[in-house]
This record gives sequence, C-alpha cells and structure tokens, in this order.
Amino acid sequence: MKRFSKTICAVLVLSLAFTLAGCNGIVIGEPTPPTSATTTESTTQTTTTSTTTASTEKPSAAATKKPTTTTTTAVQGYPYAYAGFDPIETDMSVPFNLILLNCDHRLPDGYVPKLKTAVDGYAATLDYRVVPFYRQMYDAALLDGITLVPVSGYRSFARQKRNFENYIDTYKKQGMSKVDATIKASQIVLLPGTSEHNAGLAMDICSLEVSFENTKEFRWLDAHAHEYGFIMRYPKDKTHITKITYEPWHYRYVGVEVATELKKSGMVLEEYLGV
Repeated sequence: MKRFSKTICAVLVLSLAFTLAGCNGIVIGEPTPPTSATTTESTTQTTTTSTTTASTEKPSAAATKKPTTTTTTAVQGYPYAYAGFDPIETDMSVPFNLILLNCDHRLPDGYVPKLKTAVDGYAATLDYRVVPFYRQMYDAALLDGITLVPVSGYRSFARQKRNFENYIDTYKKQGMSKVDATIKASQIVLLPGTSEHNAGLAMDICSLEVSFENTKEFRWLDAHAHEYGFIMRYPKDKTHITKITYEPWHYRYVGVEVATELKKSGMVLEEYLGV
C-alpha cells in the first residue's frame, strides 16, 4: 500500500511539471523559434522608412549598409531635389554655342569659362569666344543710334545661388511653402549651375523689365540680333517649353547659322535640339 501511494505521488508530480511547462509556452522536445525572422523584419522596416525600430538584437553590418548609403545619397544629392529638381550634367562635348542649359541640364560643378570684358567701359563679361560677336553687334547698333548696354553677362555659381535663394525667401515671406516658393523662383531665376549666365553665353541687355519690349533698342535687337548669332532666349509664347517667364532682355549666343534658323522658324533652343 505504501509503495502504491509513492507511485501515485510520482505520477501527480510529473503531471504538474508538464502542466506548468505548457503554461509557460514551452514545448518540451522542440527548439525555440529563431530570432532571425524578427531581425529581418526590423531591418526591412528600417530600410523602407529610414527610421529606427525597436529590436532585441543589434543589426548586423550587412543589414545597416543600405540605409547608410541612402542617407549619404540624400545629403550629397541636388540641393533643390525637395522641389522636384534634379538636372543632369549637360553634354559639354558639343560645340560651345549649342550647350543646353535649363532647369533639366546643368554645368559641371565648379565650371568657370575663360572670360573677357564684353564692351570696353562696362563691367559685364562673357565667354571670350562670344565677345567678338557681341562687340560686332554693339558697334553695328551704335551706327544706327542704338546703345546696347551690357547689363549682366557672366555670373558665378555663388551669385546665382544668392539670387535664387533670395527669391525663395521672398516668396516664403508671402506665405508660400518652401516647395512652392522654390518652383516659383525657378521660373524667374534659374537654378545655380543651370543658367546661361553661369556659362558666360548670355547677356541681359539694357534693362531687366518687360517694358523693354517697347523700346527702340528691343526693336533693333528683334530685327538684327540673329545676324550676329544671338537669340532672345525666353520668348513669351514658349514659356511652357523654356519654363522661364518672358525675358525680352536676355540674349543668348548660339552662332549665326543657328540663330538665323531659329529666327525664321520661331523655335527655341530646346525645340531645335530636340529635347
């Protein structure tokens, strides 16, 4: 009888042990689940959202490589990408008079042309290869009693940036968001590195006002600029292509042959180049 009682007690103790083990979520005889699934999910979420999520394990070097690269790219990316701008480096192997610069095409970083004073007695400069043509045009206009004052030629990247960001600040003070202010500014002052002024290929002549179109100087340019290789780069009926507001004072050197063809056809440079 005493031996039977001991047997019953042993069975009861063993049964109680199994019961307690089941309550603690442990299945006897099977391995515990691996933690790699949890780590993988945490790594994926970090990569997708670029945020840090709680994890019981420290991610491996391989798991953190992609987020680190993404963060570096964002820091080194185009500074106005937040507003949708990401211009590619323009093709500099083409003849210099056909270099395309606009909100989608930029100069190589740090590009500075070889400069020369456009007209003696004025501060404005141009790429030295453009200067002879501007001087010829200037002298021809003088014979007709017209003075084509060179107001603004080459501008450095730094100056272009200051001008551009001053416009952004102005529009933000008017209540625009940073994105909207940047887009609006880009229609008036081109992004740093994307302006023809940064390449020394364009001159603002006589004025910076739309009313310039009502002057004798404008009429002379409209009739003769192409004869010296210059075009009015931003006409009023092509703003949907140039993405720049009408500028009757901005003249770009493209060469006599191309300027003559554009004058006859009414095309802008983007259309001529097929971009």
